[in-house]
Parts: sequence; C-alpha cells; structure tokens
Amino acid sequence: MQLRQHWYDLTFTWRGSIVPTVLPRIILYSGIALVVVVTNSYTAGSVPFGLVTFTPDLVLGLLLVFRTNTAYDRFWEGRKAWGTMVNASRNLARQLLIMVDEHTPRDRTEKEQAVRLIIAYAITVKCHLRGQSPLAELQNLLPPDRLHLLGGMEHRPVGLAFWIGDYLRWQYQRQHLNAYQFTSLEQVLSQLVDALGVCERILRTPQPIAYSVHLRHILVLYCFFFPFRLVTQLGWGTIPATAIAAFVVLGIEEIALEIENPFGLDPNDLPLDQICGVIRHDVEGLIRLDSGHELTEVLLPTPKPMGT
Repeated sequence: MQLRQHWYDLTFTWRGSIVPTVLPRIILYSGIALVVVVTNSYTAGSVPFGLVTFTPDLVLGLLLVFRTNTAYDRFWEGRKAWGTMVNASRNLARQLLIMVDEHTPRDRTEKEQAVRLIIAYAITVKCHLRGQSPLAELQNLLPPDRLHLLGGMEHRPVGLAFWIGDYLRWQYQRQHLNAYQFTSLEQVLSQLVDALGVCERILRTPQPIAYSVHLRHILVLYCFFFPFRLVTQLGWGTIPATAIAAFVVLGIEEIALEIENPFGLDPNDLPLDQICGVIRHDVEGLIRLDSGHELTEVLLPTPKPMGT
C-alpha cells in the first residue's frame, strides 16, 4: 500500500517536477500546432504540409542523451565529493579525539573547539558553493574572535582548513601527537580540501555555451516543425501529439539544466543542508562519546596477564 501511495505521490507531485518550467513553451508549440491544423482544414489540404518532414530526430536524440549524461555525471561527481566529505569528517573527528593527548582541562577545551571546526568547515563549504555567508550558521560553533576573522577571509573554507591544520601542528610541536599520528590526520584533512576542489571544479566549469545554444536551436526547429509532419495524418490529433512531444524533449533538456549545478537550493539539487546536519550530528556524538571515555574504560574488562 505504501509503495502504491508513493507511486501516486511521484506521479502527481509538482515539487521537483519540470512541468511548471516547460509548460509555457508547451502551450506555445501547441498554439503553433493549432494554427497549422486550422490552416490545413480551411485550405482543404491544398497546402502540402506533409512535405515538411525535415526534423533531426536522430541528431536530437543523440544530443539529448549526451546532454543528460554529462549533466548527471556532474551531479553524481558532486554527490561523491560530499560523500567523501562526510567520511573524512567522521574519520578526522574520531582520530583527533583519540590521538591528541590531554594533560589539562584547557587541552580538552581546545580539542573540542578544533573538532567543531570540522563541522564549521562542512557548513562553510556548503555556503561557499551557494554564494552565501556562513556566519549566521556558525554562531554556536566558533568563538566570536574566530567568527570575526572568518568574516574577513576571501576563501573561508581554506581558512578553516588552515586552522585545523595549525591545531594539528601545534599539538605535534607540544608532543601531544607523534609523527605518524600527525601524518595520518594531515592526510584526512587533505581529503576534505580535495573534496572542496572537486566541488569547485564542477561549479566553475559550465557546459560550453556553443553546445547549449546549438541544442536549443535544434529543439526549437524540432518542436516548430513537428505539427507539419503529422497534420495530414492526424488532423486535430496533431495538437495533443505536439504537446506530448514538446513535453518529452523540452523536459529532458530542463532536467539536464537543473542537475548540472547540484549545489543550489532547487528540489533536484543535492540536499547539502541535510548532509551538513548528518556531519554535525555524528561529530557532536563523537565528542559526547569521548567525554565519557573514563566510564568506558571502567566498564571494559581488565586484560589478564599472559600465562595465567
């Protein structure tokens, strides 16, 4: 029953659908089809509309398939980059909490602040890709002095990555980390920065304008000449046939346009707010878990000496 309800919801929902976007153009081409049908009826077929059969069906199909595939590749690459960011955030927080030694309460406070920089990094990357300011979302994660410094930075995600790396270097110099631990943490931090680079490459590499313009020209020609091909065979049925054809080809192009930049706020974009929420939830959970590690040590059985 739930699957059936889900099918109905997907079939009749408008949220995330491209129908509102392409509907004006569908109406336009249906109006052209109406003019063609009326002209053909009043001229008693004296105008040879059926001879107008030039429509690049094969070329259009290949272009639409290629356009959709390239757009989805960008979407999926962005999703993989954010999957890497989720995994790297968990690993960096877990390793940092376990590896960095604490000798004073201040060490604990500094460690928790450094771990929360990982959450701030994910949120800042999200806002960076959307062209937004992250400062409002970081009020509870960063102290006021760092928040002020971050506001004046030109590239805020890189600044946060620098702060995390600077904390690791400082702990290594204080011998709270050994060389192997420091190298391991730096490698995970580099994964976070690499994921940012992948997202920026997608964001700053749009589809070539000549390719997009050429595809749009072919779509206009196809939809315009479509009713001329069918009017002698279908008569008034040409109008719904044209509307359906326009819905199919224009919808495919519109889907490609929506998903080629997957970092926005449209329903078909990546759920970056939800992903950042997952990172925040998991990292805060690790902080709480590490805060009670003394209790965990008490509950663990004491290993027996060898030979007993």
